Amino acid sequence: MQVMAVQAVSSSSGFLALSAAQPQQQLRAEASNGDARERSFQVYAVASLINSSSSCSGNSTRRWLSSEFFSRGADELVLSAVATSSRTSSLSSTRSPSCRPLHHLKIVCKESRIGKAPIAVPKGVEYKLGENSLVVNGPLGQLSREYPPEVKLTVGDDGMLTVARAMDTRRARQMHGLFRTLTDNMFVGVSKGFEKKLEMNGVGYRAAVNGNVLQMSLGYSHPVLMDIPLGLKVKVEGNTNITVTGYDKVAVGDFCANIRSKRPPEPYKGKGIKYSDEIIRRKEGKTGKKK
Repeated sequence: MQVMAVQAVSSSSGFLALSAAQPQQQLRAEASNGDARERSFQVYAVASLINSSSSCSGNSTRRWLSSEFFSRGADELVLSAVATSSRTSSLSSTRSPSCRPLHHLKIVCKESRIGKAPIAVPKGVEYKLGENSLVVNGPLGQLSREYPPEVKLTVGDDGMLTVARAMDTRRARQMHGLFRTLTDNMFVGVSKGFEKKLEMNGVGYRAAVNGNVLQMSLGYSHPVLMDIPLGLKVKVEGNTNITVTGYDKVAVGDFCANIRSKRPPEPYKGKGIKYSDEIIRRKEGKTGKKK
């Protein structure tokens, strides 16, 4: 069996191009139906190599595969055709009118590169795997998560966890990489933790921690008081630098976003609360009238 690879990308010009090529050569295909304009896909077509002695012409093959490509719909934009020979192959389901047909036309989908990456379990971390749930215990705390039916967790022989798709649907492909990242954040959080830093810029702006309350002076007629959520630690350095740490990445990011929302940075003088690595695009202020 000879193999060729095809790559599909979204485009507005809109046609599927397939030409005779050497085995394992990467070709280019373009599609423009519906959602294809909005997304990019990896297409791997396994087919018998079309040679000059075949009774199938290249143009008729391109027209046939193009029609098949668009008729499958945006959720099934991946073609995989297996043939033993371009001369003797027979098609089980769909036949090209002017071309010797391919054999066993099958729709497949490539896995997410992020989603299929295994997750290492750090030392000192224990986990309990349920049917659709995961509980992780570590030195810093405990986290749990429920998983949708589109994804499933498996444990390999080396003890590493893998997030896989339980079905081949559009939502399953969307959830695959997402829940792999969320799962990895759970193990990193209970073992190392997460940290975010904020900076306060402005005359009279200052912050202090009183017990479980973060108190900030932000130029209002009253101080801004914020309760520190359970599981988070807040540290203030130099009255203007705030550091938030915790084992839940979502909780850390959400609390820092709430702090920043109390006085977002403005683009003229840069006054307000910003992340330490945030870059504020500055604007030029109004200038006096030219005389």
